[in-house]
Amino acid sequence: MTQGRDRTRHGLLIVNTGDGKGKTTAALGIALRAWGRDMKLEMFQFIKHSTGNWGEIRALKKMGVDITTMGAGFTWLSKDLNKDAAIAQSCWTVASQAILDGSSDIVVLDEFTYVLTRGWVAMEDALAVIQKRPPMRHVIVTGRSAPQGLIDAADLVTEMRKVKHPYDNKIGAQPGIEF
Repeated sequence: MTQGRDRTRHGLLIVNTGDGKGKTTAALGIALRAWGRDMKLEMFQFIKHSTGNWGEIRALKKMGVDITTMGAGFTWLSKDLNKDAAIAQSCWTVASQAILDGSSDIVVLDEFTYVLTRGWVAMEDALAVIQKRPPMRHVIVTGRSAPQGLIDAADLVTEMRKVKHPYDNKIGAQPGIEF
């Protein structure tokens, strides 16, 4: 006699990482699916500039999804990493409250791996918040180079691998594809 699968439902920690395109896009795919099921979602963008009006921001706003973009742009080009760290920590304060006591079914932490790998938020602190979340709240983390501690704690990890990209042929970012 074979055992059936455990159908217990609980909130998942999902990590989309790797050097390929599609980490945020995959999270947005889940957002679209969840929105279709009348689930509430919040998204926090840690790196993308707070003044950005990217396609995903426009779409999520039309869908009535809360999106908080608090980044300073490409931090690896920054001349003031202390300021970038403070901005990321401020965004984490808001996001961690949403994870713990918000009403959302899903919380997306876009580009949060960078914040963790740079040490702007301690891994132990992030995992403590994520582990204390309500039982049915899903958390999705995106970004390159996910730290091993995050990978170990996750229920689902997907690594995007670049095989070929238009940038390789000097083709710039395309509206609706990259932004």
